[in-house]
Amino acid sequence: MKLIKKFSYLMILFAVVFSITSCGDDEDPTPPPVEDPKTIVDLALETDDLSSLVAALEKADLVNTLNGNGEFTVFAPTNDAFATFLSANGFASLDDVPTSTLTQVLLNHVVSGTKKSTDLSTGYEATLATRENAPINMYINTTSGVTINNMSNVTAADVEGSNGVVHIVDAVIGMPNVVTFATSDDTFSSLVAALTRADLNTDYVSILSADGPYTVFAPTNDAFAALLSSLGFSSLADIPAGVLEQVLNYHVIAGANVRSTDLTNGQTATTFQGEDITIDLDGGAGIVDATGMKTNIVAVDVQGTNGVIHAIDRVILPQSVIDIVDPTIAGIVASNPDFSSLLAAVSKAGLVDVLNGETEFTVFAPTNDAFAAFLSANGFASLDDVPTDILTQVLLNHVVTGVAQSGDLTTGYIKTNAQESTTENFIDMYVDLSNGVTLNGQSSVTSADVSARNGVIHVVDAVIGLPSVVTFATTNDTFSTLVAALTRGDHSTDFVAALSGTGPFTVFAPTNDAFGALLNELGASELGDIDINTLDAVLKYHVVAGANVLSTMLTDDMDVATLGGANFRIDLDNGPEIIDNNDRRSSIMVTDVQAANGVIHVIDTVILP
Repeated sequence: MKLIKKFSYLMILFAVVFSITSCGDDEDPTPPPVEDPKTIVDLALETDDLSSLVAALEKADLVNTLNGNGEFTVFAPTNDAFATFLSANGFASLDDVPTSTLTQVLLNHVVSGTKKSTDLSTGYEATLATRENAPINMYINTTSGVTINNMSNVTAADVEGSNGVVHIVDAVIGMPNVVTFATSDDTFSSLVAALTRADLNTDYVSILSADGPYTVFAPTNDAFAALLSSLGFSSLADIPAGVLEQVLNYHVIAGANVRSTDLTNGQTATTFQGEDITIDLDGGAGIVDATGMKTNIVAVDVQGTNGVIHAIDRVILPQSVIDIVDPTIAGIVASNPDFSSLLAAVSKAGLVDVLNGETEFTVFAPTNDAFAAFLSANGFASLDDVPTDILTQVLLNHVVTGVAQSGDLTTGYIKTNAQESTTENFIDMYVDLSNGVTLNGQSSVTSADVSARNGVIHVVDAVIGLPSVVTFATTNDTFSTLVAALTRGDHSTDFVAALSGTGPFTVFAPTNDAFGALLNELGASELGDIDINTLDAVLKYHVVAGANVLSTMLTDDMDVATLGGANFRIDLDNGPEIIDNNDRRSSIMVTDVQAANGVIHVIDTVILP
């Protein structure tokens, strides 16, 4: 008995010692097991309120997809959300939902990549649901929480898994059509108001909710505001119902899901309204409507189940509507976003009412890019820095009284509404048709014949600066020999700099034929054969400094003092003609080509001092 007790005490002591030794050991020979990371599906399995989602994933055979290595963002509907979805669509249970339909609905809740709540922003995301291999979009609105397609709200965000993140939502996100996106995105609230106007004969919501496919070019709210301004209406309600329907129909292509990759330059498409539109890809994707103007496509490929939306920055107009509403020049400028700088300039110069009036004009309209280049080239940070009087004259230099369609233009001079300061004579513009339509050698027409109620617009790629007498000499090939003479490198006089100055100058400009005759007269083969001092004196003899002498100011036997100091005489009996110091006569063939710093008269013979 004593032996047994002794043995028991020894065993207890041994156990205590072993326990102390084990506790003091730095290494644990049996570390606790590490849990496997939870995938998105694991997270759903552990959440009682997502059991319907798990059942749906299993039926659609998507468990392996969301258990895979790719990263996903899943907007996970609760059991209540699924119950509401089934009831609303007439299904007694998930078993009644066709597998193909259920698969697309579930994929419509999944976005590739991990997007936590802080990564989400208002706009469109591509889901894993597809239409003809194109990803269907979802519209996320973060202005007040997170709402998807205006039908489902995130109630719990950022449940992280090993292969992505889960956001729990309170409604199943139904498959969106083009109407879904229009009504969800506030950018299109004016379009929706137009489509749902009660007095229209067409039920656009029903039509555009049908199978389609449809391609919708959707104008933004700003585009509708510009349209109302151009038509002189205060609200959409002011547009006659028949006109509005034609406009809306012109923005829809039925029977085609035309994505941006399907667009080609010059491609035409017949709209639901019946008239065609033309695709213009030069300088960015756009549409040319019946006005002849390009409307920019500012967002592409918002894909729904029954079609695709492309956002545009201007309401496009068919010819049938143009014939009815017939906007003014100012209205067209106001309705086109690419003329926003021109509109600002016209407003600053107080010319809006002029271009809105009954007088007919031809306007060469510079684009926003043209104005940006003009401001930069002249050292202006913005239009606000341009003196109003200068800006006014520059703008008027783009305006010709009367309607001149592109077919009416010919190579030569036309009078603008800008004025020379000393005589208030209207300044000319030189139109050159040898290669397209070029104005004063510095600006080209890129789109012609945009008709307005009170005239026509030709879109140009550069602001047409106020011309000097040098401008007209250098842009008109008739004076190429004169320019060569003025710019000969051995001159002591910098004629270009002098004649580009403030002036005013009156220049009697000999034609190329006149110089050819002079060379023959002098026995010279080229200008270089003429002594530079002689040439200098001859050129100065053709210039009157300090005066803008119009043809109406010339009188018979008038003595004219020139820049070189020598005089010549005017003869109106046979003419008008110039009689030089050598009694040689030169006929004035063209008069009063007016520049900002002087006037040119074209003569057929070089006069000699």
